[in-house]
Amino acid sequence: MEGKEEDVRVGANRYRESQPIGTAAQTQDVKDYTEPPPAPLFEPGELSSWSFYRAGIAEFVATFLFLYITVLTVMGVSKSKSKCSTVGIQGIAWAFGGMIFALVYCTAGGHINPAVTFGLFLARKLSLTRAVFYMIMQCLGAICGAAVVKGFQKSQYEMLGGGANMLSKGYSKGDGLGAEIVGTFVLVYTVFSATDAKRNARDSHVPILAPLPIGFAVFLVHLATIPITGTGINPARSLGAALIYNKDQAWDDHWIFWAGPFIGAALAALYHQIVIRAIPFKSK
Repeated sequence: MEGKEEDVRVGANRYRESQPIGTAAQTQDVKDYTEPPPAPLFEPGELSSWSFYRAGIAEFVATFLFLYITVLTVMGVSKSKSKCSTVGIQGIAWAFGGMIFALVYCTAGGHINPAVTFGLFLARKLSLTRAVFYMIMQCLGAICGAAVVKGFQKSQYEMLGGGANMLSKGYSKGDGLGAEIVGTFVLVYTVFSATDAKRNARDSHVPILAPLPIGFAVFLVHLATIPITGTGINPARSLGAALIYNKDQAWDDHWIFWAGPFIGAALAALYHQIVIRAIPFKSK
């Protein structure tokens, strides 16, 4: 209890992510900016910090709400005989993108996606301990969100596919994997760019609300890849829907929705850190 009180006293952020993320990344000024040190691989003190668990709970709740709203939207479109009488594919894309926009804003930089967490970990913006904890909470939140939807309409949920990601007919496994890699690259690259404190300091004349481009990237990727894979780009979202639906077709190509996002996130982290962050503030 004393540890918790002390943690709250110092601002509930005693062990936070080592580099500013989300809206917190937009408070830097070029004159005051200093490159933060990379996050340690392990930070034992985090495990006794209330802020560590507070962030994990936020990831759980955000991913729960994300799956609840988006899977319900997918169910509403799937049960209609005519897509014209529903929000259609565009509406599904808006549901995913809009929820990411709202939830990233509400959580002041929540990841809500193991692929995003993985990319930020590779860039040394958070410790391995925190990254693993976030991923676990994201997956649990996704499972619970999909379970609540199934609880509302069990028969329709099973009949309509449960919002699970599946490779569409006419596309090969390579097509699906490529779509997931490129789609996740777009998302994670946008996350890095929108939350980059160094870039914000350099381009302070350009106002950016970080959740907006992130949510818009999710929207655009869904428009492009829903016809191919139903759009995963989020292993927690794919796992939650597949586990609750739990039919063979949901598991046949499930590996694509883990391998693709993690490869795409790694490529985006590599590109941003080596190519984009290597650009100097000014030439000598």
